[in-house]
Amino acid sequence: MNKNFFYRFLLITVAFSAIYGGVLHAQLRPITRPSTGSGTPPVYDAQGRVVPPTPSQARGGGDSLKHRDNTDDSITIYFRYFDSTRIHHLDSSINNFNQRYPLPAEYITLGNFGTAAHSLLFNPNLKPGFDPGFHAFDIYRFKLEDTRFYQTTRPFTELGYLLGSQAEQMINVVHTQNIKPNFNMALQYRLINSPGEFQNQNTSLNSYRINGNYQSLNKRYSIYGVLLANKFLASENGGIQRDTLLNDNRFSNRFVIPTRLSGDSNLLRNPFNTHVTTGNIYNETTFFLRQQYDVGQADSIIVNDSTVIRLFYPRIRFQHSLNLTKQQYEFRDDFVGPNKRADYEKYFGLPLFLETVLYRDKWTDINNEFSIISFPEKNNLNQFLKTGAGYELIQGNFYYDKNRFHNIYLAGEYRNRTRNQKWDLEGVGKLYLNGLNNGDYSVQAILKREISKKLGFLELGFQNVNRSPSFLFRQETTFPTNVQGSYNKENITRISGSLINDAFKFSLSGEYFLVSNYMYFDNFLSPAQTGTLFNLLHIVGKKQIKLSRVLNLYTEVHFQQPVGNPPLNLPLVYTNNRISFDGVYYKNMNYSIGLEVRYNTPFKADNYSPFIGQFFYQNTYTINNRPEVNAFFNFRIKRFSAFVRAENLNTFGTNTGSPGFTKNNYSAPYYPQKGFWFRLGIWWTFIN
Repeated sequence: MNKNFFYRFLLITVAFSAIYGGVLHAQLRPITRPSTGSGTPPVYDAQGRVVPPTPSQARGGGDSLKHRDNTDDSITIYFRYFDSTRIHHLDSSINNFNQRYPLPAEYITLGNFGTAAHSLLFNPNLKPGFDPGFHAFDIYRFKLEDTRFYQTTRPFTELGYLLGSQAEQMINVVHTQNIKPNFNMALQYRLINSPGEFQNQNTSLNSYRINGNYQSLNKRYSIYGVLLANKFLASENGGIQRDTLLNDNRFSNRFVIPTRLSGDSNLLRNPFNTHVTTGNIYNETTFFLRQQYDVGQADSIIVNDSTVIRLFYPRIRFQHSLNLTKQQYEFRDDFVGPNKRADYEKYFGLPLFLETVLYRDKWTDINNEFSIISFPEKNNLNQFLKTGAGYELIQGNFYYDKNRFHNIYLAGEYRNRTRNQKWDLEGVGKLYLNGLNNGDYSVQAILKREISKKLGFLELGFQNVNRSPSFLFRQETTFPTNVQGSYNKENITRISGSLINDAFKFSLSGEYFLVSNYMYFDNFLSPAQTGTLFNLLHIVGKKQIKLSRVLNLYTEVHFQQPVGNPPLNLPLVYTNNRISFDGVYYKNMNYSIGLEVRYNTPFKADNYSPFIGQFFYQNTYTINNRPEVNAFFNFRIKRFSAFVRAENLNTFGTNTGSPGFTKNNYSAPYYPQKGFWFRLGIWWTFIN
């Protein structure tokens, strides 16, 4: 596809949306809402603030002693995730730091915040269709599916700043406001920057997202837009040269330990130096636009002689979605040293023919989808039937070649959340009829039922995915994968069940996987595929135990057991426990102070290939870590929250000859984790 044509098409689309949206926005007027009591209902301005009544409207005329309206300082804010109808509210709790931190507790990195990461739990790719194959940094990405579409009566801003040891920092900014009562915009920006404890492991991750949603005055037309981008720069050191160096008293400063890539380059820590001499550079930009037009029944409620509330009950919805995505994945090694070629051969088995290394794949993906949605009940928009079809145009740019592909697919969905909130049913299907991923499909069904107030909810799920191997497993890629022929489609079946009890604060869930033709890497460059079926059972229990009025234990235990000797490296047991004193000090300071303890049983952890950005299966190196121990003190005063953490206390030891935090755990072969790490994070919300 011509590059100039792509940019012109994008520019025309944005301009059309802006012009059309602007015409509609110009028609907006302040909305009036019904009063909960007697008297004239409040009138809201464009920012959602209550417009003061005139003296003739105010009860009691011009009474100068009229009480202050509490709504002047109040805010109503909620959001829905992309492609979801369920309403969520902001979480201001402080007893779980991982709600503010991009990495979930069960994820491990290569030793530095922002480096490649993966889960200790079985987490296969369950998406059919085109996939470039690079997922080691997915957990840090802003994604379309986690976009929040807000509604708020006041402009809302949250500023977050996290400062850690060795100049680590994270900045997170969220702002949303209603430009008009039926037009909301939101902005999110996040920067992760960390030089790391070991050399050649500096990271700089930038992500931003701008999204908005608008609904016309007659409630027939809606438009949703998202513009997001991720730029990740992560240096790669290939691991330390030998494990014994961690016990050498010459290397109590971990930053001077020699690594397998880049020699002794970049010895100075600089949080503002984002240059990558040896490492991965990933870029992604996505523009999404969805337009909807509803046909249905109009209605209105007359509040008084001057106030009418317009209602509309959609019965048929016509929906068009446009998704434009550009991606670039690159590994480079510009370091030049006398031992470079020998190190590549010795540690990775990769011969070098040039002094510098560059692998790069570029992708442009344009997806158009048209759908028709019907609503059987006019008073329940959580029940609908959706049918649609899509056309996807994909272009790949490689060193000396360009390839163009396409996909044609059908999609369907049924959701029904009953008005009594007792039943929740969801069924989703997608089938690729023609093109690059011909024959791929996904079928999913979820049933949730409230058993009783005491027993809670029971949720059952079924999913079957048939997907083509990622493009990295094909010979066309620029990356140096040793692809031999072609591979069959992966087929994964997942059966799940959960019991969620809010009254007794516990949940018990399990999932059972049946997997055939599983794709994986078995060394630094070679892909492989299982020829036999295997299965895996994963059971998890979560419980909050109240030990006293202020002392709480939050425990989470995972058990996972594969059957059939598959090429999987998983710990048998993983547990995450948090014991904390939770209370209120002097009526206005909520606090939580305690310890976190995480542990997983010994296992042969995946190794990592920096050249292709993949964790791969190995069966010789066993990791036996100490339990990870972190201390924390969190508190919140009104809209200000702070998190103080002392992490990796378990690394204290005398293995280098003197006491220090030098007994490092491992996340992968020759990839030690950090020693003692201090973090201070603040989150502050503002309401205008």
